[in-house]
Amino acid sequence: MCSEDEAGFTRKPPRGRTWGRRGRTPVVTVSGRRSGRLSVAGLIAMRPGSRTRLCHRLPTHPAGKSGRRSTGERDFIALVNGVPHLLKAPFVLVWDRLNTHVSRAMRQLIDEHEWLTVFLPPAYSPELNSVEWVWAHVKRSLANLAVVALDLLEVLVRNRLKRLQYRSATLDGFIAGTGLTLVKVASP
Repeated sequence: MCSEDEAGFTRKPPRGRTWGRRGRTPVVTVSGRRSGRLSVAGLIAMRPGSRTRLCHRLPTHPAGKSGRRSTGERDFIALVNGVPHLLKAPFVLVWDRLNTHVSRAMRQLIDEHEWLTVFLPPAYSPELNSVEWVWAHVKRSLANLAVVALDLLEVLVRNRLKRLQYRSATLDGFIAGTGLTLVKVASP
């Protein structure tokens, strides 16, 4: 079973708490100009008897009005096509009802591959998606950190996600946070 979700990062840091001298509020200075956006599509793959894994794709969207500013169908297709090599088994993919997830191209992808089954949860239910916990974890680690350039932000996000890939116990905790469990059903 796999859960998928996407998130976006910009140079403006997520708000967080920090220590400071009494009477002096710490201030994080950020440039006001647009500098692009970093999109991330992530997938947590769990299989009974093996360690939990995290896969991700990071397309960068430079500043400017032209072009897409979020993860596109090709990125999702590449992410989904990489999972069978990782799990070496058919899988169930749980993802939200984003317009690119329910598009004609994605429907065609699902119909072409017998190893892929897609399940759409209720309309707005982030509490059922374990990848939401990954984004919260990464954004909390970047709190109050103002980066100068988008490529530096990409390096930081890649490093945070790479660390999480090797911490299957943390990923298992994210799955447990949803309250969902995998139960093996006896075949008749």
